Amino acid sequence: MKVFCEVLEQLYKKVLLGATLENDSHDYTFYLNPAVSDQDCSTASSLEWANTCGIQDRHQPISVGVAPIAVAPACLKTNSQMSSSREVMLLQLTVIKVMTTRILSVKTEFHAKEQYRDVIKILLESAKVDSKLICMFQNSDKLLSHMAAQCLALLLYFQLREKITLSNSWITFCQKNLSEYSESNKAVYCLWTLTAIIKEIFKDSCSQKTEILKQFLTHFNTIFEVFYNSLFSQHFENCLDTSKIVNILMCFLELLELLIASRIYLKLHFTCQRILFLKPSCMLEVITWPIQAFVKRKVIIFLKKCLLCKVGEDLCRGSVPALMPPDHHGAVDMLALANAVLQAVNSGLLKTLSVYEKHSFFGGDEVQPGCEHITSPDHVILRAASLVIMKSLEIKFQNCSSASEMKVDLQRFMSELLTFLKPHLQPSLQLHNPCKWLSRVFIEQDDDMLEAAKASLGIYLTLTRGCEATESLTQGKEMWDHHTHENGYNPHCIFLFFLRNIGFDSTVLLDFLISSETCFLEYFVRYLKLLQKDWDNFFTICNNFDATESKYDISICGCVPSLVQDQSTNQTIPHHLTAPHSHRDVCARHSWASDAPSEPLKAVMSKGTHAMCASSLSSPQASLVDYDSSDDSEVESTDQCLANSKQTSLHQQATKEIQDAAGTSRDKKEFSLEPPPSRPLVLKEFDTAFSFDCEVALNDVVSEMGIFYKTVKCFQELQDAICRLQKKNLFPYNPTALLKLLKYIEVISNKTMNTL
Repeated sequence: MKVFCEVLEQLYKKVLLGATLENDSHDYTFYLNPAVSDQDCSTASSLEWANTCGIQDRHQPISVGVAPIAVAPACLKTNSQMSSSREVMLLQLTVIKVMTTRILSVKTEFHAKEQYRDVIKILLESAKVDSKLICMFQNSDKLLSHMAAQCLALLLYFQLREKITLSNSWITFCQKNLSEYSESNKAVYCLWTLTAIIKEIFKDSCSQKTEILKQFLTHFNTIFEVFYNSLFSQHFENCLDTSKIVNILMCFLELLELLIASRIYLKLHFTCQRILFLKPSCMLEVITWPIQAFVKRKVIIFLKKCLLCKVGEDLCRGSVPALMPPDHHGAVDMLALANAVLQAVNSGLLKTLSVYEKHSFFGGDEVQPGCEHITSPDHVILRAASLVIMKSLEIKFQNCSSASEMKVDLQRFMSELLTFLKPHLQPSLQLHNPCKWLSRVFIEQDDDMLEAAKASLGIYLTLTRGCEATESLTQGKEMWDHHTHENGYNPHCIFLFFLRNIGFDSTVLLDFLISSETCFLEYFVRYLKLLQKDWDNFFTICNNFDATESKYDISICGCVPSLVQDQSTNQTIPHHLTAPHSHRDVCARHSWASDAPSEPLKAVMSKGTHAMCASSLSSPQASLVDYDSSDDSEVESTDQCLANSKQTSLHQQATKEIQDAAGTSRDKKEFSLEPPPSRPLVLKEFDTAFSFDCEVALNDVVSEMGIFYKTVKCFQELQDAICRLQKKNLFPYNPTALLKLLKYIEVISNKTMNTL
């Protein structure tokens, strides 16, 4: 016994260091072969262990030399402590796990890696260690079971990497335990191990990921589909042990996310990767189960990731590979999921969501007698549910040709959403500001807020195009404006509330443009293209913002006269607060910005940039932003993002430049529009700041033009900052097309100011 433990300890130290082995591989496999009974698949009894040690005593002990180390690993025990078969078996599993990890690592020395490979192959072929590990799943010792699952996952991945036939005992075990739902722990270990294998495939740096995963999914494609149908056909209230179905459900959701992520990143097309989209109602029914709130939260967040094509983003750091075969079912699947979500919402899905959560303290979440019970809404669920509905509407409208049908659906579902949100937003949304809901709900999560704003803008643009094709918007413009505000999706209001949240700080916008963590670039460009065509409406909304704030002495969104005027009076907006002149003459002089396609932006971004924000399952490759300003185009094209390894360093330098610029500007007067003397002359058409006349006009009317002036000033500062960064080669992509859009907004604003 003592010699056996000493050999294992020495072997562990050598493998941990990646050192070569002196003895024959068969000698080491003797010590690594777990003692498991074949009759009951449990840990060997003390008598069996004694016999094993007796066999060991008849063998010549292996002399293993090891280089001295400063600190011994914490998991090592002294000989006196290692007295039980359990601890010896745990050390055996640890050595197998570390040895397999060393084989898969590119840092392991070649000769040592070959020795480790021989040991593991002998364990798999002669000792049938995979079958023993499967038996150990049933052990009542949770730590032993978990270690066995970890080792088995690595060994199975080793077989896939080495192109060794996958363990038949493992395939049979999965087929037996996943063929139908059962409340045994075997199904949990099956799902956990399968998930661990796919994670190893994603983490591996080898170039054969797709082939390895294809080989793996071939064995389990049908099994996953059968288990999906079996699990979601259960009646939760009839389950004897609800904790087990919750555990299985959480494991299966993680596995499903990886399967869908592999569809995007590795471009494989198996039925098991589409099962959620083929039968989405099964997943949505889980939200209606009388189940714990954290499970519903997990499901709604999972659906949000699917609709945004962000599944697996925490594990898959790279961008979607180019030059891969397209996913022909992508658009159909996304539409099916969106329709299923909207159908569930129409059936009362939001009413089943558990929005309130308990506050957790150091002593737990149970409130002691006599203490105040404090609850607050779960903003994670509020954000996820809102974004799921908005994205579903956007996807559905992209595939709908009836403007009247879109109007009816939008009014129904937005009314449902606003009714759902109203009790949880304090202070509550008022009658005058339904558009403010988005900035209120997503105030703590920038990426989700911008995704929701982009979806809302997409809905507005799609609906506008549909209405323009069937009816004249100019005839019912007031009614159309009222519809956009009443249902909380007016793009100008949403953008102005966003600017107000960030204090009209251009450095924040610049940081969003440089960062790869949000879809702000795509959203901002689409909004600027809308703004240059809808300037008069934007100007009127800005004035109504100011008029409403002045009237009610609060910051609310009264965006059209019918919404901001008192219902008991005939008060209307003052004449000087309406758009002074149309900007069509400006548009005529600058047709390049509205009618003719603008120069495409040759964006050079790093991997993992905004591509996933704009991608869908139907896209053959990730795309960034459409800078084509053609009004007749039904589908916005996008430029391909090219890799740029310098983006991280550029972002750091640009951030410093932003901070320096912000620091030097704080000493100036708040409303000064004087450009900095070091402003670069990058492009001739962009090197002119606001004219002196316009600057004087702005200062003269600042009291009347509050939010409009702040917005225009913010755009100008942003344009100046981009030019400075471009001059110093600190901007991570070519901003020429973006600068054209900002320049055109400057021209329009100058025209407006000069007429006041």
